[in-house]
Amino acid sequence: MYRFLLTPRWWGINVFVVLAIPFCIFMGSWQLGRFEDRVQDHETATTQHESTRREAARPLAELLPVDKATVGEQTTVTGRYDDQLLVPERKLDDREGFYVLTLLRTDGGEALPVVRGWLPGEPDPAKAPAPPTGEVTVTGALQAAESPGGNGVSGRSGWPAGQTGAISAATLLNLVPYDVYDAWVTLNDGDSGMRAVPVSAPQNTGLDLKAFQNLGYTGEWFAFVGFVIFMWFRLLRREAELARDAELGLVTRDAEDTGDADDTGDAGDAEKAENAADAEDAGDAASKGARAGLVS
Repeated sequence: MYRFLLTPRWWGINVFVVLAIPFCIFMGSWQLGRFEDRVQDHETATTQHESTRREAARPLAELLPVDKATVGEQTTVTGRYDDQLLVPERKLDDREGFYVLTLLRTDGGEALPVVRGWLPGEPDPAKAPAPPTGEVTVTGALQAAESPGGNGVSGRSGWPAGQTGAISAATLLNLVPYDVYDAWVTLNDGDSGMRAVPVSAPQNTGLDLKAFQNLGYTGEWFAFVGFVIFMWFRLLRREAELARDAELGLVTRDAEDTGDADDTGDAGDAEKAENAADAEDAGDAASKGARAGLVS
């Protein structure tokens, strides 16, 4: 009854199933691994941010360039404040507000963007406190340059004068006439009564949408495994039932019954045709007899 499994059609089906199941398991395991990596990165980043706050601040030169290992580290920089910009559309405790960003000119000539604090409401230069004058030494958490449209940063362009959407060297170089570090610092304590901006985790280390997409893809790939197995058993059962019916002669008997019915129908049609012809001949004979009577 299962000899059909040796047909070329079923060879193709079986090869597809044998290859599809391990492939789906591999892809599901890979997506699950990606989710677990993101969870681990998130936990590591959280632990690191909590521990670095208690560590001694290090010079900026020792922490550059910024990467996952150095983001959030405490650093100390000395310089003089220069241009001040506002960074709109920044939330803190679910409240809309803006950052007050001031560029700290160092002795080397480059400027370090320093977020001195956060204020609620619409960005207004009149609300932003003026930076301290003279030489200052700031201490805060080192942050990686932002990318417009990513990690909660607005992707808008064409901001009003005195505002910027992202904190990065690429955006700030168009606004100030000097070189800027491709990193920034958020002060541990807000300046001039402003609220301190909390340290943000580096990109791709949090439980963001991508992490849950990996988890969703994991479920989909394992669901495909179940679907492939289900469809294979369904096709097998259907083919086996057809083979069993053929062995019992159910399929042949149905065909013979259909042929007999067709023959019976053909015989009946022939008989009807003969009766109609006889009736027509009888009618012709009666008509001739009637005409002959009239003539006589």
